Amino acid sequence: MRKKIVAGNWKMNKNFSDGLALFSEVINMANDELHNSQQVIVCSPYLHLHSLVQLNKGNTKVALGAQNCHQAESGAFTGEISADMLASAGVQYVIIGHSERRQYFAESNATCAEKINIALKHHLTPIYCIGETLQEREAGTHFDIIKTQLAQATYHLSAQDFVKLVIAYEPVWAIGTGVTASSAQAQEIHAFIREQIAWQYTVAVADEISILYGGSCNPKNADELFAQADIDGGLIGGASLKSRDFIDIAKAFN
Repeated sequence: MRKKIVAGNWKMNKNFSDGLALFSEVINMANDELHNSQQVIVCSPYLHLHSLVQLNKGNTKVALGAQNCHQAESGAFTGEISADMLASAGVQYVIIGHSERRQYFAESNATCAEKINIALKHHLTPIYCIGETLQEREAGTHFDIIKTQLAQATYHLSAQDFVKLVIAYEPVWAIGTGVTASSAQAQEIHAFIREQIAWQYTVAVADEISILYGGSCNPKNADELFAQADIDGGLIGGASLKSRDFIDIAKAFN
């Protein structure tokens, strides 16, 4: 059975004290209002992670994730963080290949493949992001883009390792714009992703992978999005910075 996941990506927001306050609200609400079948993940800036892990001890409803990791084991990479460092702090998940990393830091599918490898080596669950720009969608190449992003970054994995991934579909044209793909558009792409995985591996592998929607999901549209057959949750940006909105999105699975 596929895991139902709502992952919050704080991006570069919240100073130290504000981050702790927000996370405290999230875990209290999650414990009071969510079922055990839902997995809530908070992907904060590195600044907060160790302290949030400590606040979260003993809590199974909320997990911690990082927003990125370097592909090398260690070394002279000023300003970067390694998968080993994250794992040693108690982090469980790491976002890889987010559209902003691809756009602003020129991350390629090949780099993402290396990051997935190092994350898995250190027992972190990669949340691998794929998706098309507005130009690619308008040109009708969005299916090819998504197929290539999957193939070049993940198809080197064995089926045993592939099922450890979470996939997040980001329609880049709907991130931070207030524009949301319709539920039919989102379902079409999620079904295509699952179909591609089934062709590469097996239907059983495809049916085990959680695929999240990552494009301006909010409390008003979460019910309709999450009701789609192949959408297993969301990678939430702006709405994850408001504890009430974030938990209300997670409650769309109730």
